[in-house]
Parts: sequence; C-alpha cells; structure tokens
Amino acid sequence: MTTLFLRRGKSESLKRFHPWVFSGAIAGANGKLNEGDVVRIVSNENELMGYGHYQIGSIAVRMLTFREEKIDHAFWVARLSEALRLRKALQLTGRADNNIYRLVHGEGDRLPGLVIDVYGKTAVMQAHSVGMHMSREQIADALIEASEGLIENVYYKSETTLPFKADLHQENGFLRGHDEGNVAVENGLKFHIDWLRGQKTGFFVDQRENRSLLEHYAKGRNVLNMFCYTGGFSVYAMRGGANLVHSVDSSAKAIDLTRANAEMNFPGDARHEAFAEDAFNFLEQAGSNYDLIVLDPPAFAKHKDALPRALKGYTRLNAIAFRKIKPGGIVFTFSCSQAVNKDQFRLAVFTAAAQSGRHVRILHQLHQPADHPINIYHPEGEYLKGLVLEVE
Repeated sequence: MTTLFLRRGKSESLKRFHPWVFSGAIAGANGKLNEGDVVRIVSNENELMGYGHYQIGSIAVRMLTFREEKIDHAFWVARLSEALRLRKALQLTGRADNNIYRLVHGEGDRLPGLVIDVYGKTAVMQAHSVGMHMSREQIADALIEASEGLIENVYYKSETTLPFKADLHQENGFLRGHDEGNVAVENGLKFHIDWLRGQKTGFFVDQRENRSLLEHYAKGRNVLNMFCYTGGFSVYAMRGGANLVHSVDSSAKAIDLTRANAEMNFPGDARHEAFAEDAFNFLEQAGSNYDLIVLDPPAFAKHKDALPRALKGYTRLNAIAFRKIKPGGIVFTFSCSQAVNKDQFRLAVFTAAAQSGRHVRILHQLHQPADHPINIYHPEGEYLKGLVLEVE
C-alpha cells in the first residue's frame, strides 16, 4: 500500500477528524499512486493519521478511518450496519407506510463519496469518488449482508456523479438482484422512482419532512410547485386539501412522472395540472392566483466560482414569487447548493423581499432530515437550506 506523507502542520485537520486531505497538504509518496486506491496517510512526524481513497484533484484523499484498520469486507459491513442502526432508530425501516429513506449519506456516515438511497427492497448506490467506484462490488456484497433481509437488489447509478476526468466509462445497472417495479411509498403516498434515468437516485429523498410540513399549510390554498421534478410537493398538497395544484418543470419527462404520481394517488382528480415550461418564464407570466408557492430549484452553484451568479438567481426567483403571491400567502423556498451557506441564502431571500416591497415573515427554517446526517467534524455536509415565509 502506498503511503502519503503530509507537509509540516498539515495534519491538524485530520487530528480534528476532518475527512478530507487537500492536494496542497501532501509532501510526497513512497510508491505509485493509482486513482481510487486506498492509501496510508502519515504526518510530517511519521504519525499514522489513517487510511483513505486517493483521487486526482483538489481533494486528494477522502478518509475512511483515522486509525489502524483494514479496509476489507468486515469494514464495509460494520460501517453499513452502523448506518442501518441509525435509520432503525429514526423509525424509517420496517414501516408499511414508508419504505423510502437514505441509508448512507457520505461523510455523515463516515463513508465519504458514497450515497445509498433505499426504495422498498432496492438500494440505489451512487459513487461520487473513484475510490467508492472501485469498491462498488465489495460494497454491494456488504450491503446485502448488513441489511438483514431489508435489501435484495442493488442498482448502481454513478454515470453522472463520478469525476469525468477519471474517464471510467461507467454505465448504470444492477450489481445484485433485479427489480422491474419502481413504485415506493413515502408517508403513505406512492411514487414512481425513476432510478434508471431520473435525477440523483431517482427521487428527492431529502425533502420528506418538508413535504409533510407543506401538507399542513395546503388546505384551501391554490398551490404552485416550481421545479417540481416528480411532483412530491404537489401530491402532498393534494392530500392536504389544496383547492388546486399546478406543477411546473422544464423537463417533459419529469412532468410525465408528476402526472403519473398525481394520478396514482388521486385518480381522476381535476385539481392538478402540470406544465413543461421554463420556471422563470412561467412565474413571470403567472397571475396573482396562487397563495402557496414552492421554490425548490436545482443547485444554482455547484462550486464556489458560481456563487455570485447563484445568489443573483435565488434573489430574482424569490422576488418574482413575492410580487406574484396573494396577500397572506406562503412561500416554501429552498437552496440545495452546497456552495451557498445559510446566511448567504437568507441574505438573497431578504434582498428579494426588499425588492418586492412586501412584508415578509419567517415561519420556519428548514434543513435536511436526520437520515442525511451531518458529521460534526465536516460542516460542509450541511447543504439543504429552506425557509417558510408568510407574505403580507
């Protein structure tokens, strides 16, 4: 195994259990470095700091352990079992009314570069690092063993998440088992999960609790769900007693899934309409008929270089919604951009409120659910930010 030696003073973050080693911290290596390999990390004082996956780029190593430990089958089983114990403690498993949850959330579950979402008996695995990609077969075996019968199928969906420079020619497909069905249940509502071609793992698992909150605000309201994807917020709003629900997304495939999900849960219900249109254009041209608007756009900033433009985008989007919404209306607004922190997002929304000239009050401050845990040593893992606002 190749050993990486750190520069003087560059081991302090590892002593605080931060799971990343940046390329500038590395002084040298005692052997060949192959992308995706497990490497040994040693300080300038020759102190073992742990083991992690090596990758070309600014984040050179993602730490798997901070002690002497073999990265073998037993390691993967132990980490996945630990992740499952948390989801059981959260009462997300073994329920007839809910079989959708995140089992592994990267650094939050001490498995940086790995995401696993569960839909019924099928786990959808995504690798965000070359190391996790190279370990996918071991992880699949360990996952079946650790799940204690909860998981029978493992679908690998990393075609769009792996570093393109690694040139891995990855194709999505089942690693273990096979599942033709694609319907799962969240809080008693059924959803088609497009793990073959859909965004992320096929569903936005991280909005489960926020969708439930919206349901309590929906009664008697006209709801507009922008960037609806597969219509999660729309279906919850319908169950909550909304007068009408309009779903908007630029993707025709997403709109097809939204319509299918609405029809599956509320057959023949005329309250719902879906539109395959640009969200900004739709919102600009919309009348003042809505008194509950959901703004859940895709990440406007995937890296810090895009931050200024992203903040302008959040400001513009929210300002339009504030101008359009009925007096006494409710806005659910979100950012899933990791590069945008809570204060920056809140400032963008504040600026939008000021531009609109409306009085706006914060009712709730929202974030990712407990099955998307944040490693206390890795604050970068906090990515989902949301506000529920009343507009007078």
